[in-house]
Amino acid sequence: MKSYFKTSSLLAAWLILPLTSLHADDLKVATIVGNHAVLQRDTPVPVWGWADAGTEVTVEFAGQKKTAKAGADGKWQVKLDKLTTSAEPRELKVSAGGDKAPVVLTDILVGEVWLGSGQSNMAMTVNRADNYEQEQAAANLPNVRMFVEKGASEPEALADGKGEWRVTTPETVGSFSAALFFFGREIHRKLGVPVGLINSSVGGTPIEAWIDKDTQMAVPELAAAAKAVPAPAPVSAEVAMENYKKLLARWEVLAQKAKENNTEMPRKPRDPSVVSSRKNDVGGLFNGKIAPLIPYAIRGALWYQGEANSGPEKALLYGTQLSLLINDWRSRWGYEFPFAWAQLPNFGVVGRDWPTMREQMLKTLAVPHTGMGINIDIGEEKNIHPKNKQEVGRRLSLWALGTVYDEKVESTSGPLPAGKEVGNGKVVVSFTHADKGLVAKDGELRGFVIAGEDQQWKPAQAKIEGDKVEVSSAEVAKPVAVRYAWENWPTCNLYNGAGLPATPFRTDSWSWKPPVPEVKSRLAPKPRAPAKPKADK
Repeated sequence: MKSYFKTSSLLAAWLILPLTSLHADDLKVATIVGNHAVLQRDTPVPVWGWADAGTEVTVEFAGQKKTAKAGADGKWQVKLDKLTTSAEPRELKVSAGGDKAPVVLTDILVGEVWLGSGQSNMAMTVNRADNYEQEQAAANLPNVRMFVEKGASEPEALADGKGEWRVTTPETVGSFSAALFFFGREIHRKLGVPVGLINSSVGGTPIEAWIDKDTQMAVPELAAAAKAVPAPAPVSAEVAMENYKKLLARWEVLAQKAKENNTEMPRKPRDPSVVSSRKNDVGGLFNGKIAPLIPYAIRGALWYQGEANSGPEKALLYGTQLSLLINDWRSRWGYEFPFAWAQLPNFGVVGRDWPTMREQMLKTLAVPHTGMGINIDIGEEKNIHPKNKQEVGRRLSLWALGTVYDEKVESTSGPLPAGKEVGNGKVVVSFTHADKGLVAKDGELRGFVIAGEDQQWKPAQAKIEGDKVEVSSAEVAKPVAVRYAWENWPTCNLYNGAGLPATPFRTDSWSWKPPVPEVKSRLAPKPRAPAKPKADK
């Protein structure tokens, strides 16, 4: 197994963040270190909490005993030596001497721990994914656990979070993050070790909410973007609130019927004031939902977000933001943990720039020890929350198994563009991750367009030659650039032999704008039906 637990020259985040103080009259352990937790194997494991200032605190686990003294602010931390894999439920005991009762945490396992974060497609639960009844029936997995961070956006970084670890059972799995759970299940099946999953995600949120505000302000273009964010809309917007109340009342009726009939629960409408605050949040979710998790030992992190940043005015900043988030989180944890994301799938939205978002995600693979699950074939045209989260999790697990754990897998990624050659009336694009060869699924290769210096795009003929694709068009005598699947909802079918789709890409850097949605004026006169001829008398 590759080791990513290299000590950073930077201090651990809980030492450098301006955390809101958390004083304790009684002994307290950080919430993330709770009953049923999974601790990360093969690395020193921080355990921390709060007690009276100057109190000597002892932590006992797996035959180890570590001691630390609470500082002036009441905070203490120990580091357990590297732990070996264990599916045996054990106790972790924290004591402070004197007459204070010890804290005894039960059912603690040791294995692999992954953090999952992002917006609604990471938050989306198993009970909303495909084949829920079958998934529920098979969810007897006591060695796979999930912690849901329940904190909210905060103006300052919090020292402790909210939530609890839950064991996977048919009764609990429905509330788990689907993408994260299906990823973790694959890791558990392949490695045979306990897996702990930490879900810290919120629907409808932009990436700037998940990055420390001061860190963003140090990057000029991000600082300018943050300053341009409008103030949240007033909570007392009467029309919005009245509509919300009506929708909420209707939802309560439908929810009751769903409960009585044991059918899928309808989505609860969102308070417009909450929606507004999410869109205007800069750094708040980092403060309330990421900072409290640091420095809990994790193997790596997964990210599924981008929909909220897909407006044409925002999309070009996304690569800078995602790279910053990765590097900032790593520096605060103190080591370069693996990090991967789900590329936005195909979706029939108009007016949003999903091609640029996918390109920004593709470019972020330049950051070391990162990966990307390509999902251009498993979206739903009219559903921004596609239900096939099993495949989202599986594709991310292939990357993790092959690159993080050195396991043998057919492929760790779909084909990625690796360069082009121009000449003889064609553009030849080469690919990496062409494992078992490139394949045109279901017929002739589709999804390519080609252009000359005039930037006029024409449909192209594409032919696979080994790990390359030759692209040409009778309408373009001297082509210079190629695009593939460069639409929100593209028709495309390039795969590798392992069954993973190629990423959308382009070889040019020309400016472009997504199609603008057609707006029909209500004032436009309606066409009149032709007059019926009068019958002869």
